[in-house]
Amino acid sequence: MIAENPASASVALTRKDFQSDQQVKWCPGCGDYSILAALQTTLPKLGIKKENIAIISGIGCSSRFPYYMDTYGFHTIHGRACAVATGVKAANPELSVWVITGDGDALSIGGNHTMHALRRNVDLKIMMFNNEIYGLTKGQFSPTSTVGLKTKTSPMGNIDLPANPIALALGSGATFVARTADNDVKHLTSILEAAAAHKGTAFIEILQNCVIFNDGAHDDFYSTANRKEKVIYLEDGKPLTYAGGTKGIAASGFGTLASIDLAEGEEGKAIVHNAAEPTGTLAYALSRFSHPEMPVPLGIFRKVEAPVYHESMDAQIEAAKAKKAPDLQKLLSGGVTWKV
Repeated sequence: MIAENPASASVALTRKDFQSDQQVKWCPGCGDYSILAALQTTLPKLGIKKENIAIISGIGCSSRFPYYMDTYGFHTIHGRACAVATGVKAANPELSVWVITGDGDALSIGGNHTMHALRRNVDLKIMMFNNEIYGLTKGQFSPTSTVGLKTKTSPMGNIDLPANPIALALGSGATFVARTADNDVKHLTSILEAAAAHKGTAFIEILQNCVIFNDGAHDDFYSTANRKEKVIYLEDGKPLTYAGGTKGIAASGFGTLASIDLAEGEEGKAIVHNAAEPTGTLAYALSRFSHPEMPVPLGIFRKVEAPVYHESMDAQIEAAKAKKAPDLQKLLSGGVTWKV
């Protein structure tokens, strides 16, 4: 007889079970609404008790998530979500820990924490909302803002080259890296489910629309009218084709990829996607694709297995205990002591 997993839910849960009693307050039309709905739809499928799920956020519009989710969680300080989440997972490895952060929170003041969580392979699910702007603080340019974008802090146009979240995650050694969008709940939900099933850090860039300060940031390639021609969906084991199968991605010289035209039945000319490709070369090459020169990839770029941080940490602690049992009294009374 298999013992019941204490972290498993004893009753079937629904999306409603994860909706808190707090009024959801974002701007009308904000992409955060659909992301919230997607997460509340995904979590009941995991078969995990609500009290074994933790939502950790930093600062930003997206960081209100802990209030709107009927689970435990922390609304932390600017840029520190990954650091706090690492502590939560290390101390409570049975928890399913989700990090909610934005492009500014995760890549600016929190850039170091994000990088180290990724390289350590902490078992976190990091959802980074990318609207290419600071929304909560009213429209300053962020690390992912495009060159030339006019904002309150760049009235003549942003001159900084934008950070590439997917390339950064890959370069940090992340074991699961994906991209999706707020206005395709079906695709978004499928990515969240895949991330939840992954053992280790899962980094998900979610293209999100800020209707007030950067409306339509992704419309050039991901509006309903444009996505069929300008987005390529990454599906493991399938040829990299797009535009209804009329275009594909093929090797073009050493380490480079190019878009090619495909006639009917020529799918075989396109590279087959492999998220577990050992070197990560394919994933990185795809991460450099950008509109309008190339189609924008959505889906899972990389998915590999590696030692998980909390398991390695626990094993080291147990090894230390076995080598020399701790003597707490000796530790407290050893050396110089004072009586008060």
